[in-house]
Amino acid sequence: MNAATKKIATLVATAMFCTLAVYPLISGAESTPAEVQALIDAQNAQISQLDKEIVEYEKQLNAVGTQKKTLQNTLSEINLSLKKTTASVAVSKRKVSSTQLQIQQLAQGIAVKQDSIDIDAAGLAQSFRTMNESDASSLAVQILASDDLAAAWRDLDSHATLREAVAEQMRKLSAEKQSLAEVKAKTEGKRTELITQQKTLLAEQGSLSATKKTQSEFLAETKSQESTYQKILAQKIAGKAASEAELNNLKAQFLQAVDPSQILSAKKGILQWPLEKIRLTQTFGQSDFARSGAYNGKGHNGIDLGAPTGTPVKAALSGIVIGTGNTDAYRGCYSAGKWIMIKHANGLSTMYGHLSVISVSTGQAVATGQIIGNVGATGYATGPHLHISVYVTSVTKIITFQEATGRVSNCARALIPITPPAGFLNPLPYLP
Repeated sequence: MNAATKKIATLVATAMFCTLAVYPLISGAESTPAEVQALIDAQNAQISQLDKEIVEYEKQLNAVGTQKKTLQNTLSEINLSLKKTTASVAVSKRKVSSTQLQIQQLAQGIAVKQDSIDIDAAGLAQSFRTMNESDASSLAVQILASDDLAAAWRDLDSHATLREAVAEQMRKLSAEKQSLAEVKAKTEGKRTELITQQKTLLAEQGSLSATKKTQSEFLAETKSQESTYQKILAQKIAGKAASEAELNNLKAQFLQAVDPSQILSAKKGILQWPLEKIRLTQTFGQSDFARSGAYNGKGHNGIDLGAPTGTPVKAALSGIVIGTGNTDAYRGCYSAGKWIMIKHANGLSTMYGHLSVISVSTGQAVATGQIIGNVGATGYATGPHLHISVYVTSVTKIITFQEATGRVSNCARALIPITPPAGFLNPLPYLP
Protein backbone atom coordinates (compact mmCIF):
# COMPACT_ATOMS: atom_id res chain seq x y z
CA MET A 1 0.00 0.00 0.00
CA ASN A 2 1.52 3.34 -1.00
CA ALA A 3 1.83 6.34 1.31
CA ALA A 4 -1.23 8.17 -0.03
CA THR A 5 -3.46 5.13 0.43
CA LYS A 6 -2.18 4.60 3.98
CA LYS A 7 -2.89 8.26 4.80
CA ILE A 8 -6.50 7.99 3.60
CA ALA A 9 -7.06 4.80 5.59
CA THR A 10 -5.70 6.48 8.71
CA LEU A 11 -8.00 9.51 8.26
CA VAL A 12 -11.12 7.35 7.81
CA ALA A 13 -10.24 5.17 10.81
CA THR A 14 -9.63 8.27 12.93
CA ALA A 15 -12.99 9.76 11.93
CA MET A 16 -14.82 6.53 12.83
CA PHE A 17 -13.02 6.31 16.21
CA CYS A 18 -13.80 9.93 17.08
CA THR A 19 -17.48 9.43 16.19
CA LEU A 20 -17.71 6.64 18.77
CA ALA A 21 -15.58 8.39 21.38
CA VAL A 22 -17.51 11.67 21.34
CA TYR A 23 -20.69 10.20 22.95
CA PRO A 24 -19.46 9.78 26.54
CA LEU A 25 -17.64 13.12 26.39
CA ILE A 26 -20.73 15.13 25.43
CA SER A 27 -23.30 13.33 27.58
CA GLY A 28 -21.16 13.83 30.66
CA ALA A 29 -20.90 17.58 30.16
CA GLU A 30 -23.93 18.29 32.41
CA SER A 31 -26.14 15.65 34.04
CA THR A 32 -25.91 12.14 32.69
CA PRO A 33 -28.87 10.84 30.66
CA ALA A 34 -29.72 8.47 33.51
CA GLU A 35 -29.75 11.34 36.03
CA VAL A 36 -31.99 13.46 33.80
CA GLN A 37 -34.38 10.54 33.27
CA ALA A 38 -34.53 9.92 37.04
CA LEU A 39 -35.52 13.56 37.58
CA ILE A 40 -38.22 13.31 34.88
CA ASP A 41 -39.59 10.13 36.48
CA ALA A 42 -39.70 11.84 39.90
CA GLN A 43 -41.61 14.82 38.46
CA ASN A 44 -44.11 12.52 36.73
CA ALA A 45 -44.70 10.60 39.96
CA GLN A 46 -45.49 13.85 41.80
CA ILE A 47 -47.82 14.93 38.96
CA SER A 48 -49.69 11.61 39.23
CA GLN A 49 -50.14 12.03 42.99
CA LEU A 50 -51.36 15.64 42.64
CA ASP A 51 -53.83 14.61 39.92
CA LYS A 52 -55.38 12.15 42.38
CA GLU A 53 -55.71 14.93 44.96
CA ILE A 54 -57.38 17.22 42.41
CA VAL A 55 -59.94 14.52 41.56
CA GLU A 56 -60.75 14.14 45.26
CA TYR A 57 -61.16 17.92 45.71
CA GLU A 58 -63.52 17.99 42.72
CA LYS A 59 -65.68 15.27 44.31
CA GLN A 60 -65.86 17.24 47.55
CA LEU A 61 -66.67 20.47 45.69
CA ASN A 62 -69.53 18.78 43.83
CA ALA A 63 -70.88 17.45 47.15
CA VAL A 64 -70.70 20.84 48.87
CA GLY A 65 -72.32 22.52 45.85
CA THR A 66 -75.51 20.52 46.34
CA GLN A 67 -75.85 21.40 50.01
CA LYS A 68 -77.92 24.20 51.52
CA LYS A 69 -76.45 27.67 51.14
CA THR A 70 -74.99 28.46 54.54
CA LEU A 71 -71.98 30.48 55.57
CA GLN A 72 -70.05 27.36 56.56
CA ASN A 73 -70.83 25.53 53.33
CA THR A 74 -69.83 28.54 51.24
CA LEU A 75 -66.55 28.87 53.16
CA SER A 76 -65.94 25.14 52.70
CA GLU A 77 -66.52 25.54 48.97
CA ILE A 78 -64.06 28.43 48.74
CA ASN A 79 -61.43 26.57 50.78
CA LEU A 80 -61.79 23.46 48.61
CA SER A 81 -61.42 25.65 45.53
CA LEU A 82 -58.23 27.08 47.02
CA LYS A 83 -56.83 23.60 47.69
CA LYS A 84 -57.78 22.35 44.22
CA THR A 85 -56.26 25.37 42.47
CA THR A 86 -53.11 25.19 44.60
CA ALA A 87 -52.71 21.55 43.54
CA SER A 88 -53.35 22.52 39.91
CA VAL A 89 -50.65 25.20 40.10
CA ALA A 90 -48.24 22.62 41.55
CA VAL A 91 -49.08 20.21 38.71
CA SER A 92 -48.43 22.88 36.10
CA LYS A 93 -45.09 23.81 37.70
CA ARG A 94 -43.99 20.17 37.67
CA LYS A 95 -45.11 19.74 34.06
CA VAL A 96 -43.05 22.78 33.09
CA SER A 97 -40.06 21.37 34.99
CA SER A 98 -40.50 17.93 33.40
CA THR A 99 -40.69 19.43 29.92
CA GLN A 100 -37.55 21.50 30.56
CA LEU A 101 -35.71 18.31 31.57
CA GLN A 102 -36.92 16.56 28.43
CA ILE A 103 -35.67 19.49 26.36
CA GLN A 104 -32.31 19.13 28.13
CA GLN A 105 -32.32 15.44 27.20
CA LEU A 106 -33.00 16.19 23.56
CA ALA A 107 -30.44 19.01 23.49
CA GLN A 108 -27.77 16.57 24.70
CA GLY A 109 -28.74 14.24 21.86
CA ILE A 110 -28.48 17.09 19.37
CA ALA A 111 -25.01 18.04 20.65
CA VAL A 112 -23.80 14.45 20.34
CA LYS A 113 -25.16 14.08 16.81
CA GLN A 114 -23.86 17.45 15.67
CA ASP A 115 -20.35 16.78 16.96
CA SER A 116 -20.38 13.37 15.30
CA ILE A 117 -21.48 14.93 12.02
CA ASP A 118 -18.85 17.68 12.25
CA ILE A 119 -16.07 15.17 12.89
CA ASP A 120 -17.22 12.86 10.11
CA ALA A 121 -17.55 15.78 7.70
CA ALA A 122 -14.03 17.00 8.46
CA GLY A 123 -12.57 13.52 7.99
CA LEU A 124 -14.43 12.94 4.74
CA ALA A 125 -13.39 16.32 3.38
CA GLN A 126 -9.73 15.47 3.96
CA SER A 127 -10.28 12.01 2.48
CA PHE A 128 -11.78 13.45 -0.68
CA ARG A 129 -8.92 15.93 -1.04
CA THR A 130 -6.33 13.16 -0.73
CA MET A 131 -8.23 10.85 -3.07
CA ASN A 132 -8.52 13.61 -5.66
CA GLU A 133 -4.76 14.08 -5.50
CA SER A 134 -4.28 10.35 -5.98
CA ASP A 135 -6.73 10.29 -8.90
CA ALA A 136 -4.77 13.02 -10.67
CA SER A 137 -2.52 10.33 -12.22
CA SER A 138 -4.16 7.86 -14.58
CA LEU A 139 -4.32 4.11 -14.03
CA ALA A 140 -1.78 3.51 -16.81
CA VAL A 141 0.67 6.03 -15.36
CA GLN A 142 0.44 4.43 -11.88
CA ILE A 143 1.11 0.94 -13.31
CA LEU A 144 3.96 2.05 -15.59
CA ALA A 145 5.58 4.04 -12.79
CA SER A 146 5.59 1.07 -10.45
CA ASP A 147 8.65 -1.19 -10.14
CA ASP A 148 6.45 -4.01 -8.86
CA LEU A 149 3.35 -4.65 -11.03
CA ALA A 150 1.73 -6.95 -8.46
CA ALA A 151 2.20 -4.36 -5.72
CA ALA A 152 0.65 -1.70 -7.97
CA TRP A 153 -2.47 -3.86 -8.46
CA ARG A 154 -2.70 -4.44 -4.71
CA ASP A 155 -2.52 -0.70 -4.07
CA LEU A 156 -5.28 -0.10 -6.60
CA ASP A 157 -7.38 -2.82 -4.96
CA SER A 158 -6.84 -1.18 -1.57
CA HIS A 159 -7.78 2.13 -3.13
CA ALA A 160 -11.11 0.64 -4.32
CA THR A 161 -11.74 -0.80 -0.88
CA LEU A 162 -11.07 2.58 0.65
CA ARG A 163 -13.55 4.19 -1.76
CA GLU A 164 -16.20 1.76 -0.51
CA ALA A 165 -15.34 2.62 3.11
CA VAL A 166 -15.66 6.33 2.36
CA ALA A 167 -18.98 5.73 0.58
CA GLU A 168 -20.25 3.79 3.62
CA GLN A 169 -19.16 6.63 5.90
CA MET A 170 -21.07 9.06 3.69
CA ARG A 171 -24.21 6.96 4.08
CA LYS A 172 -23.69 6.94 7.83
CA LEU A 173 -23.26 10.73 7.83
CA SER A 174 -26.51 11.12 5.89
CA ALA A 175 -28.37 8.94 8.42
CA GLU A 176 -26.95 10.98 11.31
CA LYS A 177 -28.13 14.18 9.65
CA GLN A 178 -31.62 12.73 9.37
CA SER A 179 -31.49 11.69 13.02
CA LEU A 180 -30.38 15.20 13.97
CA ALA A 181 -33.33 16.69 12.07
CA GLU A 182 -35.76 14.39 13.90
CA VAL A 183 -34.30 15.25 17.32
CA LYS A 184 -34.45 18.96 16.42
CA ALA A 185 -38.14 18.63 15.46
CA LYS A 186 -38.88 16.90 18.78
CA THR A 187 -37.09 19.67 20.67
CA GLU A 188 -39.08 22.35 18.88
CA GLY A 189 -42.27 20.44 19.74
CA LYS A 190 -41.26 20.28 23.39
CA ARG A 191 -40.54 24.02 23.44
CA THR A 192 -44.03 24.70 22.04
CA GLU A 193 -45.50 22.39 24.70
CA LEU A 194 -43.51 24.22 27.38
CA ILE A 195 -44.85 27.61 26.28
CA THR A 196 -48.42 26.25 26.45
CA GLN A 197 -47.81 24.84 29.94
CA GLN A 198 -46.37 28.15 31.11
CA LYS A 199 -49.52 29.95 29.88
CA THR A 200 -51.67 27.42 31.74
CA LEU A 201 -49.60 27.99 34.87
CA LEU A 202 -50.10 31.76 34.65
CA ALA A 203 -53.86 31.25 34.26
CA GLU A 204 -54.02 28.94 37.27
CA GLN A 205 -51.94 31.33 39.36
CA GLY A 206 -54.39 34.09 38.38
CA SER A 207 -57.25 31.78 39.34
CA LEU A 208 -55.64 31.14 42.74
CA SER A 209 -55.25 34.88 43.35
CA ALA A 210 -58.89 35.45 42.34
CA THR A 211 -60.11 32.79 44.77
CA LYS A 212 -58.03 34.18 47.64
CA LYS A 213 -59.37 37.68 46.91
CA THR A 214 -62.95 36.37 46.86
CA GLN A 215 -62.40 34.60 50.19
CA SER A 216 -61.09 37.79 51.81
CA GLU A 217 -63.96 39.89 50.44
CA PHE A 218 -66.52 37.28 51.50
CA LEU A 219 -65.19 37.11 55.07
CA ALA A 220 -65.13 40.90 55.29
CA GLU A 221 -68.67 41.18 53.95
CA THR A 222 -70.25 38.51 56.16
CA LYS A 223 -68.13 39.26 59.26
CA SER A 224 -68.20 35.48 59.77
CA GLN A 225 -71.84 35.65 60.89
CA GLU A 226 -74.46 33.25 59.50
CA SER A 227 -77.22 35.83 60.01
CA THR A 228 -75.26 38.39 57.98
CA TYR A 229 -74.72 35.85 55.21
CA GLN A 230 -78.42 34.97 55.00
CA LYS A 231 -79.30 38.67 54.97
CA ILE A 232 -76.95 39.21 52.01
CA LEU A 233 -78.60 36.31 50.15
CA ALA A 234 -82.03 37.79 50.76
CA GLN A 235 -80.82 41.19 49.53
CA LYS A 236 -79.46 39.61 46.37
CA ILE A 237 -82.74 37.87 45.63
CA ALA A 238 -84.73 41.07 46.21
CA GLY A 239 -82.25 43.16 44.22
CA LYS A 240 -82.32 40.69 41.35
CA ALA A 241 -86.10 40.90 41.13
CA ALA A 242 -85.94 44.71 41.08
CA SER A 243 -83.29 44.88 38.35
CA GLU A 244 -85.18 42.34 36.23
CA ALA A 245 -88.38 44.32 36.60
CA GLU A 246 -86.52 47.39 35.33
CA LEU A 247 -85.02 45.62 32.32
CA ASN A 248 -88.38 44.10 31.43
CA ASN A 249 -89.69 47.65 31.00
CA LEU A 250 -87.28 48.98 28.40
CA LYS A 251 -88.03 52.24 26.65
CA ALA A 252 -90.13 51.79 23.54
CA GLN A 253 -87.26 52.58 21.18
CA PHE A 254 -85.35 49.53 22.47
CA LEU A 255 -88.25 47.11 21.95
CA GLN A 256 -87.56 46.89 18.24
CA ALA A 257 -88.22 43.89 16.03
CA VAL A 258 -85.30 41.71 14.98
CA ASP A 259 -84.75 41.07 11.27
CA PRO A 260 -84.49 37.26 10.91
CA SER A 261 -81.78 37.71 8.26
CA GLN A 262 -79.55 39.24 10.95
CA ILE A 263 -79.71 36.09 13.07
CA LEU A 264 -76.99 33.55 12.35
CA SER A 265 -78.48 30.09 11.82
CA ALA A 266 -77.67 27.83 14.74
CA LYS A 267 -75.02 25.19 14.14
CA LYS A 268 -73.08 23.10 16.63
CA GLY A 269 -69.51 24.27 17.12
CA ILE A 270 -69.91 27.90 16.03
CA LEU A 271 -69.07 28.75 19.65
CA GLN A 272 -66.75 26.85 21.98
CA TRP A 273 -67.42 26.06 25.64
CA PRO A 274 -66.05 28.85 27.85
CA LEU A 275 -65.04 26.42 30.63
CA GLU A 276 -62.75 23.40 30.59
CA LYS A 277 -65.31 21.20 32.37
CA ILE A 278 -69.01 21.60 31.69
CA ARG A 279 -71.75 21.25 34.31
CA LEU A 280 -75.00 22.79 33.06
CA THR A 281 -77.01 24.05 36.05
CA GLN A 282 -79.69 26.09 34.26
CA THR A 283 -80.90 26.07 30.68
CA PHE A 284 -82.17 28.88 28.45
CA GLY A 285 -85.76 30.15 28.47
CA GLN A 286 -88.38 28.47 30.62
CA SER A 287 -86.03 26.55 32.89
CA ASP A 288 -87.27 24.96 36.11
CA PHE A 289 -86.03 28.01 38.01
CA ALA A 290 -87.81 30.35 35.58
CA ARG A 291 -91.09 28.42 35.95
CA SER A 292 -90.77 28.72 39.73
CA GLY A 293 -91.41 32.45 39.37
CA ALA A 294 -87.94 33.85 38.68
CA TYR A 295 -87.26 36.38 35.90
CA ASN A 296 -90.82 37.77 36.11
CA GLY A 297 -92.07 35.09 33.76
CA LYS A 298 -89.74 36.24 30.97
CA GLY A 299 -87.49 33.18 31.04
CA HIS A 300 -83.76 32.81 31.57
CA ASN A 301 -81.80 34.82 28.99
CA GLY A 302 -78.78 32.52 28.88
CA ILE A 303 -77.37 29.35 30.41
CA ASP A 304 -75.59 28.78 33.72
CA LEU A 305 -72.50 26.60 34.11
CA GLY A 306 -71.53 25.50 37.61
CA ALA A 307 -67.84 25.83 38.48
CA PRO A 308 -65.69 26.67 41.53
CA THR A 309 -64.73 30.27 42.23
CA GLY A 310 -61.59 31.22 40.32
CA THR A 311 -62.07 28.77 37.44
CA PRO A 312 -60.61 30.38 34.26
CA VAL A 313 -63.24 31.60 31.75
CA LYS A 314 -62.37 31.46 28.04
CA ALA A 315 -63.72 33.41 25.07
CA ALA A 316 -66.25 31.27 23.19
CA LEU A 317 -65.09 32.78 19.87
CA SER A 318 -62.59 35.36 18.69
CA GLY A 319 -63.76 38.95 18.64
CA ILE A 320 -63.50 42.39 20.20
CA VAL A 321 -64.36 43.20 23.82
CA ILE A 322 -67.06 45.87 23.47
CA GLY A 323 -67.79 46.33 27.15
CA THR A 324 -67.15 45.29 30.73
CA GLY A 325 -68.92 46.28 33.91
CA ASN A 326 -69.59 45.60 37.56
CA THR A 327 -73.13 46.11 38.82
CA ASP A 328 -71.90 45.37 42.38
CA ALA A 329 -70.15 48.75 42.28
CA TYR A 330 -73.62 50.24 42.91
CA ARG A 331 -74.95 49.27 46.32
CA GLY A 332 -78.14 47.24 46.10
CA CYS A 333 -77.79 46.62 42.34
CA TYR A 334 -77.76 42.83 42.17
CA SER A 335 -77.64 42.01 38.50
CA ALA A 336 -74.86 40.48 36.38
CA GLY A 337 -72.11 41.44 38.82
CA LYS A 338 -68.80 41.58 36.96
CA TRP A 339 -69.43 40.97 33.26
CA ILE A 340 -67.71 41.00 29.87
CA MET A 341 -69.25 41.29 26.38
CA ILE A 342 -67.44 40.23 23.19
CA LYS A 343 -68.63 41.10 19.67
CA HIS A 344 -67.90 38.44 17.05
CA ALA A 345 -67.60 38.83 13.29
CA ASN A 346 -70.60 36.57 12.57
CA GLY A 347 -73.30 38.87 13.96
CA LEU A 348 -73.32 37.35 17.44
CA SER A 349 -72.12 38.78 20.75
CA THR A 350 -71.50 36.80 23.92
CA MET A 351 -71.81 38.03 27.51
CA TYR A 352 -70.13 36.37 30.51
CA GLY A 353 -71.56 37.24 33.93
CA HIS A 354 -71.02 36.80 37.70
CA LEU A 355 -67.20 36.82 37.33
CA SER A 356 -64.79 37.22 40.22
CA VAL A 357 -62.09 38.77 38.02
CA ILE A 358 -62.14 40.56 34.64
CA SER A 359 -58.85 40.06 32.75
CA VAL A 360 -59.59 42.01 29.55
CA SER A 361 -60.49 45.59 28.69
CA THR A 362 -62.86 47.32 26.27
CA GLY A 363 -61.45 47.46 22.73
CA GLN A 364 -59.16 44.48 23.22
CA ALA A 365 -59.07 41.76 20.54
CA VAL A 366 -59.35 38.24 21.95
CA ALA A 367 -58.85 34.81 20.40
CA THR A 368 -61.07 31.75 20.74
CA GLY A 369 -60.14 29.98 23.97
CA GLN A 370 -58.25 32.97 25.40
CA ILE A 371 -58.72 33.40 29.15
CA ILE A 372 -60.77 36.54 29.78
CA GLY A 373 -61.60 36.24 33.49
CA ASN A 374 -62.51 33.91 36.34
CA VAL A 375 -65.73 32.36 37.65
CA GLY A 376 -67.28 34.03 40.68
CA ALA A 377 -70.54 34.75 42.46
CA THR A 378 -70.86 38.50 41.96
CA GLY A 379 -74.21 40.12 41.24
CA TYR A 380 -77.24 37.91 41.72
CA ALA A 381 -75.60 34.56 42.40
CA THR A 382 -76.19 32.35 45.41
CA GLY A 383 -73.17 30.26 44.45
CA PRO A 384 -70.23 30.41 42.03
CA HIS A 385 -71.17 29.86 38.40
CA LEU A 386 -70.77 31.34 34.94
CA HIS A 387 -73.74 32.89 33.15
CA ILE A 388 -73.32 33.11 29.37
CA SER A 389 -75.79 34.82 27.04
CA VAL A 390 -75.77 35.07 23.24
CA TYR A 391 -77.07 38.32 21.70
CA VAL A 392 -77.93 39.46 18.17
CA THR A 393 -75.27 42.16 17.80
CA SER A 394 -77.28 44.48 15.52
CA VAL A 395 -79.98 45.10 18.15
CA THR A 396 -77.75 45.12 21.24
CA LYS A 397 -76.49 48.18 23.09
CA ILE A 398 -74.40 48.72 26.21
CA ILE A 399 -75.95 51.55 28.21
CA THR A 400 -76.89 52.38 31.81
CA PHE A 401 -80.04 51.09 33.46
CA GLN A 402 -81.38 54.65 33.58
CA GLU A 403 -80.82 55.16 29.83
CA ALA A 404 -82.54 51.84 29.12
CA THR A 405 -85.56 52.31 31.36
CA GLY A 406 -85.82 56.02 32.14
CA ARG A 407 -85.97 55.18 35.85
CA VAL A 408 -83.76 56.24 38.73
CA SER A 409 -82.81 53.38 41.05
CA ASN A 410 -79.83 51.74 42.76
CA CYS A 411 -78.80 50.46 39.33
CA ALA A 412 -79.31 53.76 37.50
CA ARG A 413 -75.63 54.35 36.64
CA ALA A 414 -74.65 50.69 36.18
CA LEU A 415 -73.71 49.68 32.63
CA ILE A 416 -75.44 46.61 31.20
CA PRO A 417 -75.98 45.08 27.73
CA ILE A 418 -79.61 45.42 26.65
CA THR A 419 -81.51 43.90 23.73
CA PRO A 420 -85.19 43.28 22.86
CA PRO A 421 -86.55 39.85 23.88
CA ALA A 422 -85.97 38.46 20.37
CA GLY A 423 -82.32 39.56 20.59
CA PHE A 424 -81.52 36.80 23.09
CA LEU A 425 -80.54 33.49 21.50
CA ASN A 426 -80.26 30.07 23.11
CA PRO A 427 -76.50 29.40 23.40
CA LEU A 428 -76.76 25.59 23.39
CA PRO A 429 -77.48 25.11 19.63
CA TYR A 430 -74.31 27.13 18.86
CA LEU A 431 -72.07 25.21 21.28
CA PRO A 432 -70.38 21.84 20.55
